[in-house]
Amino acid sequence: MELTKAEEQILHYLWKLGEATVQDILSCMEETGRPSPSTVSTIIRILENKGIVGHKPGSGRGYIYYSLIKKEEYSRKQLFGFISRYFDNSFASLTSFFAKESNLTVDELDVLLAEAKQKLEEEKGKE
Repeated sequence: MELTKAEEQILHYLWKLGEATVQDILSCMEETGRPSPSTVSTIIRILENKGIVGHKPGSGRGYIYYSLIKKEEYSRKQLFGFISRYFDNSFASLTSFFAKESNLTVDELDVLLAEAKQKLEEEKGKE
């Protein structure tokens, strides 16, 4: 699922707030560059059409909006899509690129590897 930056920004506010009206979302935004209420409403309708946001009646004529996808699920899909598009589904290529670009030392790589192993063992223990 591909979202525009504006759609993703609105989704982040919904994750942060749990559920929100258009006005709630607008109040979280910086005044400089804040979009109009109709722009936020339009973006929310697009997210609803994509099956990412739902709504329920609010007070008056407005609606209360909420995310239908968890942040972790969205993040996982985005990360795996990124790895697929830029690193041919290779975690080794991603790690190698990250290590080179970040100028990681061998000791830092060992720490990352140990942490990854620990997380995997914890996940296997939950099953």
